[in-house]
Amino acid sequence: MYAILDIETTGGKYNEEGITEIAIYRFDGHETVDQFASLVNPERKIQPFVVNLTGINNEMLRNAPKFYEVAKRIVEITQDCTLVAHNAQFDNRILTTEFERLGFSFDRDTLCTVELSKKLIPDLPSYSLGKLVRSLGIPLSDRHRAQGDAKATLQLFKMLLNKDNEKEIIKKTVRKDPKRQLEPKLLDMIEAAPTKTGVYYMHREDGEIIYIGKSKNIRKRLVQHFTSDNRKSKRIQLEVAAVSYEETGNDLIAQLKESQEIKQNKPTYNRALRQTLFKYQLRSQLDADGYRTLHIEKADKRKAAITTFTTYQQAKNVVHRITEEFGLCQQKTGIHKTSGNCFKYTIKECAGACIGEESPESYNERVSEFIEKHSYHNKDMLIIDKGRSVEERSVILIENGAYKGYGYYNLNYQINQPDVLRSIITPMKNDRDAQHIIQSYLRKHKVHKIVTLDPKHQT
Repeated sequence: MYAILDIETTGGKYNEEGITEIAIYRFDGHETVDQFASLVNPERKIQPFVVNLTGINNEMLRNAPKFYEVAKRIVEITQDCTLVAHNAQFDNRILTTEFERLGFSFDRDTLCTVELSKKLIPDLPSYSLGKLVRSLGIPLSDRHRAQGDAKATLQLFKMLLNKDNEKEIIKKTVRKDPKRQLEPKLLDMIEAAPTKTGVYYMHREDGEIIYIGKSKNIRKRLVQHFTSDNRKSKRIQLEVAAVSYEETGNDLIAQLKESQEIKQNKPTYNRALRQTLFKYQLRSQLDADGYRTLHIEKADKRKAAITTFTTYQQAKNVVHRITEEFGLCQQKTGIHKTSGNCFKYTIKECAGACIGEESPESYNERVSEFIEKHSYHNKDMLIIDKGRSVEERSVILIENGAYKGYGYYNLNYQINQPDVLRSIITPMKNDRDAQHIIQSYLRKHKVHKIVTLDPKHQT
């Protein structure tokens, strides 16, 4: 659990500042579960430069509650939370000082979004909150007012959680969460999980991830883990101390995250999925007569493939389908092994490439059409699909045929501005597993839309 906050102060000498406004969002890693915002009477004058910066003056605070009147609410909303702020050291110092004046010890772990941003989004020109969120396309209203800045920090933190592929933030939180150290019942873990699509992480008591999985219904999948009596499931049931999760909005991003994060984190109980996801591939080559033939072969990373398949039967089914869809010759696609005409020619559904009646140029045009549709080799495009909420969309970036990563956006200008698009994308590894996942998904599912990028749009 996190408490994302922002504080405005009077300014003045070190440790003599007073709070003029505070805003806190209690965030469970997925949604806001509570919030609090209030002006505060600091019982001292505000520095003139602060008045100019925030617009908050002494007259506005005359009837505002004093700190001791809101202190209980602050303690309650931050209970069992890690404090998250932009320059967290400052906000935590101010809060701790105010509570010390009341004779109360206020002790919370902290996370700083300045430090996290420098690590997860390196090489930006500025990490001040205003310039940072503007570069990421995050809306910011009421700059230098607690509620506006806290809301922007919350959106920034959500993005940082997504970019944290090594899960350092989550692992640190699990380690320091006193409730999770008490080994909650498996039923409690199930009850706390969502019924949405995403990736889930099973942690040991020390926070280390022992298993990563993905599901279209995370809660349902946990029920399967925790009720199964196979050997691996029983061992997981004994070791798991906490389950965290990330909603992805759609199954494509869930598959991509699961694949990469298993390779990165190497969880104890994910040995099988550390291996390549596919065993067969489809390739094309010219035969002696100049026709582009298609053939299925065992996966070989040394050879360029049009697309890949998990099983041989899956490959055969796809080749049958594309032979029908594009009017290809069964002999040239390997379905009908013959030195004469194929069966489709007999029933007048093949133009005769098998016996030289159709020219290689004419036939190869349709093969090229198939390859163009089913391969994103050398393409620059965005795959747009459902996001994690109704108003949000997900985006996968492909540049020059390489998978660059994924992100989420609410406003179209975030994907139409190259610099902003690059900033919101969580970088991911472009390996053959990622290519296999994307191609397989696009073969089987309809996404919201695919946008072909103009070369000038290069990020």
